[in-house]
Amino acid sequence: MTQPNPVLMEVFKNRLSSICEEMGVTLNRTAFSPNIKERRDFSCALFDGAGEMIAQAAHIPVHLGSMPMSVKTAIESVEFHEGDMVMLNDPYKGGTHLPDITLVAPVFGDDTTPLFFVANRAHHADVGGMTSGSMPLSTSLFQEGIIIPPLKVVKEGERDRDLMTLFLSNVRTPHEREGDFEAQIMANTTGIKRMKELTATHGLDTVLFHAKALMDYSEAVTRQQISTIPDGTYTFEDRLDDDGLDTEEIAIRVTLTINKDKAFLDFTESADQVPGSVNAVYSITLSAVIYVFRTLIREDIPFNAGSFRPITVKTRKGTIVDAVFPAPVAGGNVETSQRVVDTVLGALNKALPGQIPAASQGTMNNITIGGTDARTGRPFAYYETLAGGMGATAASHGESAVHSHMTNTLNTPVEALEYSYPFLVTRYSIRKHSGGRGRFSGGSGLVREMKLLSDAEVTVISERRRTRPYGVAGGDPGKRGINKILRNGLEEPMPGKFHTQMKTNEILRLETPGGGGYGTLRPDNIKGKGGYGTLRPDNIKGKKS
Repeated sequence: MTQPNPVLMEVFKNRLSSICEEMGVTLNRTAFSPNIKERRDFSCALFDGAGEMIAQAAHIPVHLGSMPMSVKTAIESVEFHEGDMVMLNDPYKGGTHLPDITLVAPVFGDDTTPLFFVANRAHHADVGGMTSGSMPLSTSLFQEGIIIPPLKVVKEGERDRDLMTLFLSNVRTPHEREGDFEAQIMANTTGIKRMKELTATHGLDTVLFHAKALMDYSEAVTRQQISTIPDGTYTFEDRLDDDGLDTEEIAIRVTLTINKDKAFLDFTESADQVPGSVNAVYSITLSAVIYVFRTLIREDIPFNAGSFRPITVKTRKGTIVDAVFPAPVAGGNVETSQRVVDTVLGALNKALPGQIPAASQGTMNNITIGGTDARTGRPFAYYETLAGGMGATAASHGESAVHSHMTNTLNTPVEALEYSYPFLVTRYSIRKHSGGRGRFSGGSGLVREMKLLSDAEVTVISERRRTRPYGVAGGDPGKRGINKILRNGLEEPMPGKFHTQMKTNEILRLETPGGGGYGTLRPDNIKGKGGYGTLRPDNIKGKKS
């Protein structure tokens, strides 16, 4: 073949991505933890023999942009044989943070060299460390949980029981962790089976040809999109509230240079890495950048290695966006990734006025709760991220109470939450009036209250409790988030990042940020006369919905 057939290109695009989707269905339906089976905090992807990403499922952006580094690390570190699977979570070897564990498996043909690799990454609700849920206010990576370099958890089809025993002896909920691991293994097994069926049906050369053609196509479309951005240099700065140990804001600065069909992003002027856990490794920063540029493309193209080629990301080692070992990184994956997105979108807004939305909530509102369930006497470890408001655009209001940008998870349904954990959800609602006002208003956040039915330790890592999600073109910023604990009928304000012990019947309350507004608010919109840009009722202060 010399030129790809457009019809076959579409067929292979869907065949390859459907394999990743089926892997995800297998993982979702066989997992033990609510975080995976209900929230779907996992991602699946397919790679060629060199570790270049061919296809992925529509899962978690922060996973998928960084997973290629984990796969390449596994390839460089281990000699693969038929039936092997390698696990790893080391953030400084292609990972993100320790709860995200990646499983990589080869797909062989008749030769001894792998033709493809399948991989999945899942967030385990606990991997050890100094606090339940493994998302602590730490000062070192060693405090965040067990660190796993690339190791074979399956050797030629047989589980390494010694390795699993070592891992399970270092976590608070071993039964749940083992079940989630088995689900990850089965997801890769599904991917291997489907890839072998695909090559048997169409032939290896045909599959490889179209995999390469799809990567070239994604590169071409990405280059074309970048070429529509005016050439020039654009700068922007946004800030994290703090690192949980100090109160100083932490700057993330980007200089974006567009040169024809190439984008160059320089983060070297960002703040130095900090003692607390909001440091991000390079793979997180790269993943956030790739995500932003992918959102500019309206065509239904595959997200693969070709999408990365026109984009260069430069950082400085030892900074908040490219930390060095053993800096703590538990919050960098979830919070700093969101702020990198806000920063890059801010720079693009200068290049493409009228096309870039206002800032969304800019946080994942991470909650971890752990202890002993008084109902069963068994340990539990709960992890969840909470939705918030999306930023408004030049043509529409922001969505309310949704996950945005680097998270693509669902919420844990109240019924599943109360069944699995000693919690009673006492309030779960839209946080009205929390979106920024403007011609189009930002989406509202949400309010979640949970009464604990057992004593437990609680950790919250959240952002936009001091800074606010910015508006665009004169739109107001979204409201800050609020964290509280209700003890004995009294409200105790809590900072954006905290760890505490809570007693039975005490209530944890989080009010998540709203999104930024878009455009200057016109007087006739305040009066509710209607017309272009009328405010939604729940965003007009004091007006009943």
